[in-house]
Amino acid sequence: MKNLVAVGLIVAIACLFLGCLAQEKAEVQKSVKIYGSGASFPAPQIENWIHEFSKANPNIAVEYASKGSGAGINDFKQKLVHFACSDPPVKESEWRELQNIGKPIQFPVVVGAVVVVYSVPIEDLKLDGTTLARIFMGEVEYWDDETIRSLNPGVNLSHEKIWVVHRSDSSGTTEIFTSYLSLVSDEFGKKVGAGKLVDWPVDKLGRGLGGKGNEGVSAILRQTPYSIAYVELAYAIREKLRTARIMNADGYFVKADAETIGSAIAASSSLVPDPREGYREDVKMFLNAKGKDSYPIVAFSHVLLWESYPTKEEAEAIKTFWKWALTEGRKHMVEGYVPIPESVASIALKAIDGIRGG
Repeated sequence: MKNLVAVGLIVAIACLFLGCLAQEKAEVQKSVKIYGSGASFPAPQIENWIHEFSKANPNIAVEYASKGSGAGINDFKQKLVHFACSDPPVKESEWRELQNIGKPIQFPVVVGAVVVVYSVPIEDLKLDGTTLARIFMGEVEYWDDETIRSLNPGVNLSHEKIWVVHRSDSSGTTEIFTSYLSLVSDEFGKKVGAGKLVDWPVDKLGRGLGGKGNEGVSAILRQTPYSIAYVELAYAIREKLRTARIMNADGYFVKADAETIGSAIAASSSLVPDPREGYREDVKMFLNAKGKDSYPIVAFSHVLLWESYPTKEEAEAIKTFWKWALTEGRKHMVEGYVPIPESVASIALKAIDGIRGG
């Protein structure tokens, strides 16, 4: 009898101990937080993913600060965040810096488009790349300039000065847009060039306005009559901004939507490198794509992760979130974005599997 009591007591203590461990594990899981920062280009999509993900994974808290690709990469270098988002892939020099700190991986997570938005009482403005480049250099000063009128026959264009709104912060959206303008205009490429931060000639003419983030640019455009700007498509949709039709490589004027973005990326996914050599990707590969229905200013937005994190909990939380985003997340796309091709997602998922912690 005494033996039975002793055994029962041991079992009870063991159950209590295991129960405490299970409770402790649950509490640890509930306390896991992962932080990210960077590009405003994919921010609406990432915020929606976080919202939907939290419903199925209440034990993992994900926070993302939309502050620009350059700021996000800097945060990642300093290990202030677990992940960073950048629209263009990081350059080789930046990649080598990261390799001095740890083992980075980078892959696309979403496809978006940079659209030209305008605050002019015209419903269907048409522009080509050369004219856009001249507007953003300040060479086209008035809305009724012959170059704009020739692209919009029969449209009543006012003799009003064009106010040009651009990003003031280090921006992947700017790099995509200026890469496109440099591609279609040799003059723009020589005078301004492509980059996250550029010197806009129109600023020196007194008609340039700078805004922080896609959010800031959208706000300035709304407040400034007869202005023009560039933002990610989702912001234009959310803010109900007028978007221009842009002439593509085949000579057709197209607006950005899921179909025209999809047409532009259809033939290029095979050019995406291994995530461990992410810097090899060329931002120009989707720009000015051939095809009647292809929108000309399309790009991937990327995430930077480490192959190793300080704790197993952080590593598992990172893996869980980004696996969800690339699989279940495809069902929760914000209007203005397109999921990455499944062939690209499968490569990214293999890289995520290799992440370790502790």
